[in-house]
Order: sequence, then C-alpha cells, then structure tokens
Amino acid sequence: MNSKSVDTPMDPNVKLLPNPGEPLSDPEKYRRLVGKFNYLTVTRFDISFAVSVVSQFLNSPCEDHWNAVIRIVKYIKGSPRKGLLYGLNNHTKVVCYSDADWAGSPSDRRSTSGYCVSIDDNLISWKSKKQSAVARSGAEAEAEYRAMASATCELIWLKQLLKE
Repeated sequence: MNSKSVDTPMDPNVKLLPNPGEPLSDPEKYRRLVGKFNYLTVTRFDISFAVSVVSQFLNSPCEDHWNAVIRIVKYIKGSPRKGLLYGLNNHTKVVCYSDADWAGSPSDRRSTSGYCVSIDDNLISWKSKKQSAVARSGAEAEAEYRAMASATCELIWLKQLLKE
C-alpha cells in the first residue's frame, strides 16, 4: 500500500459498479475493514458517504472496490486530527444543510441524499442515504425535495428534543 495521503476519502471521478471484474480472493478482509469503518463513522463523519458506498459491495467485492477501501485508509492515515470537536457556546442557533445527487448511482440510477445539522457550529447530526425511489427522468428537483424532506424530519425531531 502506497503511503501517499489523499485529500478526499473517495475519488469523485470514480463510480463503483457491482461486479466490475474478478472477485477478491479474500472478501472477508474487505468485509472486516468496511465493518471497522462503520464504527469509525460515529466520530469521523467525513468518511460516512465513502463508507456507505463501499458497504454496498460486501457480498462480492472486486479489485475496484478494494482500491476504494484502500483510498479511505490513506485518507484516514493522512488526516488524523479530523473528527468531531465541540466548542462551548451560550446560543442554540440551529443550521441545517441538505443536498442530493440526482441519479448518482450508476448501477440503479437512484439518487443519494444527505443532510447535516449543527448547533452553534457544532455538528450534531448527519445522514447520507440512497433514496428508496428512482427520481423521474429530468426531475432533478424531485431528488432535492426528498433530501429536504428528510432534513426537515430531522429538524422537527431535534426541535422537540431541545424543547424537552
């Protein structure tokens, strides 16, 4: 494994597909490493999306999938100080961002939506998930609306939690 660090956990120009080549000779090694990444996402939200992508190929990982996992390892190794740091503030200003990539999955054309919520610049909640329905052709706004709806549900829950 080359020790050169990378600046993102996933190459934005690479679209992983199921079964793009010969299956790995030891798929269990892939599964163990991706499982460890899942635990790490609790404090390293910056790898959440990349881990969700490589988790889709646990049944039959291939060389391209392994290369993506190695890239995540290099990213983590090159960014040891990234993670969740919380500051103390006397405010409760809630800020939420949401986004979606319309038909971003090359295998099933489903969109991925995500959001992040912070209170006083402290990230407290985030989610990235492949949408359950395929957005209709040319309906890019539909994927965005689904992402906003998911974020709104989180904000309503958070508002109730803060009220209590």
